[in-house]
Amino acid sequence: MELSPRTICLLGLLIVATITDLKQHKIYNWTTYPGILLAFGLSIALQGWEGFQASLVGFLICGVSMVVCFALFDIGGGDVKLIAMMGAFLGIMDGIEAMLWTFILGSVMGMVILIWKFGVIHLIRKSTHHVWLMMKARGWINPTPDEREPLQRWLFLAPAALAATLIVISKSWLAQQGIIY
Repeated sequence: MELSPRTICLLGLLIVATITDLKQHKIYNWTTYPGILLAFGLSIALQGWEGFQASLVGFLICGVSMVVCFALFDIGGGDVKLIAMMGAFLGIMDGIEAMLWTFILGSVMGMVILIWKFGVIHLIRKSTHHVWLMMKARGWINPTPDEREPLQRWLFLAPAALAATLIVISKSWLAQQGIIY
């Protein structure tokens, strides 16, 4: 499998972001900002104006989508910039696919962490009890601080983004080989 310079740079940056996210719960600007500029520069160098336009659109679509998530949900600014950087490297279609895979893999990782820490039985029992209380009250009941505590876990989005990018890259490579369409 031959990797393009753009792919190698993206994977390197995602590996760095994964390490810092796992160790310090932070995706640093010194990873994302130069990464975004590098994506734009490589796009111009390798594909000219059209490459830059594709990179810019991928950056904007993925970035704006993550800004909405930032405003509505409790995600970090580093996650926003990381996904925007992925969009700049991958372009709009692969960028969106990688972003969606990141959400899916991040959710799975979050569930695995909850199951590992609290156990399936405990989570089912607490969830069932809360649903029963809502049915009894015939409306939404906000979880108590005690019920919310298990959900207040760090979610490491950079490892999910790395895995998502590997999925998207692998899919493209398999298609080039004629293995999938």
